[in-house]
Amino acid sequence: MRLPEWLKTNTFGGTRNTKSLLRRHGLSTVCEEARCPNKGHCFSKPTATFLILGDNCTRHCGFCSVKSDKPGPIDSKEPERVADAAESMALNHVVITSVTRDDLADGGAEHFANTVKAVRNRLPKATIEILTPDFRGDIGALKTALSALPNVFNHNMETVPRLYRTVRPQAHYKTSLLIIQRASELFPEMQRKSGFMLGLGEREDEITVVLKDLREAGCDFVTIGQYLRPGRNNLPVKEYIHPDVFEKIKNRALDMGFTSVASAPLVRSSMNAEEMVGKSLEGKE
Repeated sequence: MRLPEWLKTNTFGGTRNTKSLLRRHGLSTVCEEARCPNKGHCFSKPTATFLILGDNCTRHCGFCSVKSDKPGPIDSKEPERVADAAESMALNHVVITSVTRDDLADGGAEHFANTVKAVRNRLPKATIEILTPDFRGDIGALKTALSALPNVFNHNMETVPRLYRTVRPQAHYKTSLLIIQRASELFPEMQRKSGFMLGLGEREDEITVVLKDLREAGCDFVTIGQYLRPGRNNLPVKEYIHPDVFEKIKNRALDMGFTSVASAPLVRSSMNAEEMVGKSLEGKE
């Protein structure tokens, strides 16, 4: 299918300095590894979502372009390098995510906590968001990851339950929902966030079910964007969803009680994350 006009992006300047800084610190970003269409926009601000625990994932999701291969050992110095880079970029909001590491007993949870601690030590006034895998439903690992008290816990649902076998064959809808629910119960002061994609063949009623499930699980923020095929080996796009439909879904989500909703074709989980948290904080003043 031809790309509609509303999905054609402009090239933003300022990417070279951000890329150079990341390479200097030996870091990866999900912006690059997942071939995000907003990379130029975010790098020009500058913002970046730091990808920890290597760049090889133990899972094979149909929508994702991150490499699936045997991961390497954990780099104990990585948390400090992330903190160095975040400080160099003078970030007000730091997003930390990872590949899925099913090979590790705790799924990398302790490394998440160490990275949060390192960033907070260097940037005490910054807000910190972690976007984690499902830890295979291990609540102990979830507690470890959240023990450093990031401001936002993010775990993406990605799609509707019916499509999990195709889109996320090594994951389970109820497990992802449980992770968000338990985060809400264990750390009620922490904001919860999730996101999913449209254009994979989901129905409107299925979208409503996901939104209801997320609200009942205690999710505060939700991001909804258009799935774009990153490579030939990934799932094809079933449909390009018109911006008006995204706006309709946004209003539905707000009516359900979500604190903040980003719903548009080019929305991605970490795009404008700082603004989303900022709006929430303004509402509490």
